[in-house]
Amino acid sequence: MGDFPLPELGNRTPLEAADTPAMDYIAGHGQLGLVQTIPAGFSPGSDVANLSLLGYRPEEFYSGRSPLEAASLGVELRDGEISFRCNLVTLKNDPDGLLMQDYCGGHISTAEAAELIGDLERRFGNEKIKLYPGVSYRHLLVYRGKITGLNTFPPHDYTGQYVDELWRGYRTVPEINEFMEASRSVLATHPVNRKRQEAGLLPANGVWLWGEGVSPAMSTLREKYGISGTLISAVDLLKGIAVYAGLNAPDIKGATGYLDTNYQGKVSAALKALENDDFVFLHIEAPDETGHQGSIDDKIKAIEAFDRQVVKPILENTGHGCRIMVCMDHLTPVSLKTHTSHPVAFALFDSGKQERDNGLTFSERNGEVSGLRFANGEEFFRYFLYAGLKS
Repeated sequence: MGDFPLPELGNRTPLEAADTPAMDYIAGHGQLGLVQTIPAGFSPGSDVANLSLLGYRPEEFYSGRSPLEAASLGVELRDGEISFRCNLVTLKNDPDGLLMQDYCGGHISTAEAAELIGDLERRFGNEKIKLYPGVSYRHLLVYRGKITGLNTFPPHDYTGQYVDELWRGYRTVPEINEFMEASRSVLATHPVNRKRQEAGLLPANGVWLWGEGVSPAMSTLREKYGISGTLISAVDLLKGIAVYAGLNAPDIKGATGYLDTNYQGKVSAALKALENDDFVFLHIEAPDETGHQGSIDDKIKAIEAFDRQVVKPILENTGHGCRIMVCMDHLTPVSLKTHTSHPVAFALFDSGKQERDNGLTFSERNGEVSGLRFANGEEFFRYFLYAGLKS
């Protein structure tokens, strides 16, 4: 949700330009601040950022993004196995090179993607390579063996750019390189992609591996903080974090991780979970996806949908004494189409405290001027759990 001020919006961020009365109420009657979710030396990924928001120190145990996603699919990594995120992407050969036309294969549907990944597994799965279908363009590849000298990169960092050098980098692992090359040939003529092209949609004509790692050794939130909880998300990464954190992670029908997600279903699940759990972590992906696409209008639409369809009903249906935090995991500026490591704004509201209007709306700028700052996610989460608001 976080972004930079944009000339197209009169030097406002998309959050500042959006109509967000529910988040503004939380900010106006609570506390604003900033938290550093990306430790020094770490890439600003959603894995590291969301671990921080849940009170973890990624620098103590983080091993890669894909192992977390593997856990969400019920895939337990054994010794000697390395997990990769396997994106379905749209690649285009033109006279200047290999172009990353779209990092998400035109936001391919989960049903279409399952057919593609299933066919790739039947053709190329063996004792060293195993494919598992996920949601939309996000899937999993488990490789059994050693990798030496392989550097991978998130495809969403290279939308609209030539990736020849990055593609050639996979040659350091011959089995991986052969799989990626052969997959392009299969996907190029696959019936699913032919139908998509006939309908004017982008084909998911390539796979892109990244985020590799082995199973991390991390404590649960009950072990670390003595609390129970539920995490609600459409994204496998977040569900995998829930597995390692010891949180419930219900499947929400119609949750897509995009503008068309089932907001009402997520809110209903959150309110139900609060009947028994100490806390709920409710994750919405659409503002991040629209940031990657570089769409100002869609990002504003995503922020307003979050405010209207998530924050507002949560505010209206939580009882006295419920503490609510609205926060970003990282910035995804539309001008960059990728993540940054800047501190992110949060707003904390406690319905059990006396209300007072500080006159502030929820924004990156107001979070910065508030003076309340946390150097890492552990400090931030402890404050959320134990310190609360001043009387």
